[in-house]
Amino acid sequence: MLKAFLVDDEPLARDELAYLLKRSRKVEIVGEADQIESALQQLSYIEADVIFLDIQLAEESGLELANKLLESEKRPEIVFATAYDEYALKAFDLHAVDYLLKPFDEERVMRTIEKLTKLFESKAELSSSAMNGHAQTVESVDKLAITVEDRIIIVPVKEILYIYSEEGKTVIITMENKYEASDSLITFERKLMNTSIVRVHRAYLVNLNQIKEIQPWFHSTYNLMMPDGETVPVSRTYTKELKKRFGF
Repeated sequence: MLKAFLVDDEPLARDELAYLLKRSRKVEIVGEADQIESALQQLSYIEADVIFLDIQLAEESGLELANKLLESEKRPEIVFATAYDEYALKAFDLHAVDYLLKPFDEERVMRTIEKLTKLFESKAELSSSAMNGHAQTVESVDKLAITVEDRIIIVPVKEILYIYSEEGKTVIITMENKYEASDSLITFERKLMNTSIVRVHRAYLVNLNQIKEIQPWFHSTYNLMMPDGETVPVSRTYTKELKKRFGF
């Protein structure tokens, strides 16, 4: 059962969405708020898997709340639920799982629940595999197949610098090329779980063997300097594992 928290300053819209979510019998409503301060206060002690978040909150913006939660150690997944479609690209920049438009359509809401269910099943699968020691050697997978439009590109894992998600697409960066793939970041994480490529941020996987420098950043986070001159952020959630890998 998914634990959902609703943030919307319109009680009727909040009630309608809660009703549709409960009808699925896959979602439990664990809390509700009509403004950012109340949401943050409740989320400090309520455990939620997903936040259904309106963008227009009286004189506030739900995007502000999403930004505040971005580096949270136990950040819930976010689904934006709003009457405005012009914020969709910004929402996916904030790594939202989905973007629902008001008035809510029950079939569309059910598709969102299905997407969330698959996402959490994939996370559980990854966690279980790691705990059961399925990783054998660091380079047990040495090549990655990337579907790009109507082609399948084979890329040696050692040549990959980093992988990130942006606007609903997954981008793979090597020293020579940049590929845009339709598969999700978590799909690539699963494929590469026995390699030197690991997650360091909600939106980034990085090849540990390609890191040139590790720079301390704000609030116990780091930036990784890569061979192409770009930086990859490391969020607080993943700093412990990074320090363990490099022994600092």
